[in-house]
Amino acid sequence: MWDKQKEVFLPSTPGLGMHVEVKDPEGKVVLSRQYGSEGRFTFTSHTPGDHQICLHSNSTRMVLFAGGRLRVHLDIQVGEHANNYPEIAAKDKLTELQLRARQLLDQVEQIQKEQDYQRYREERFRLTSESTNQRVLWWSITQTVILILTGIWQMRHLKSFFEAKKLV
Repeated sequence: MWDKQKEVFLPSTPGLGMHVEVKDPEGKVVLSRQYGSEGRFTFTSHTPGDHQICLHSNSTRMVLFAGGRLRVHLDIQVGEHANNYPEIAAKDKLTELQLRARQLLDQVEQIQKEQDYQRYREERFRLTSESTNQRVLWWSITQTVILILTGIWQMRHLKSFFEAKKLV
């Protein structure tokens, strides 16, 4: 929390925590969990696109509503960079060679996921471009038809005007 007199952040208060909720691009909840003053979370999503991460304080203190502030440090790691390989090696009792092979497999998997995502983005961009081209075509046709109809109407109106004035 923020101390207004000293203008510094205070150490974490016991009982103060965060509720974390992660939603995928389709709006489905991927993760919903309560954390203390410190925490770490990971999630795996099978849907490409922008994910929404919502952080809510569990504090009901009036200080927060009276202009108080909280400091939140959010470090987002994506792909194989999120793995703690020394911890994995200790847990699974892997040799240096096995650990390096696992890192390489994770990197290959990440490259494959990135390629799939780029293909997905390319497909969406192509569909958007085709839709835009189709709309431009129909707008041009509509403008041409309106221009021709306006020209025909003007010619008839002028013809009737000149006939009424007996100039033609």
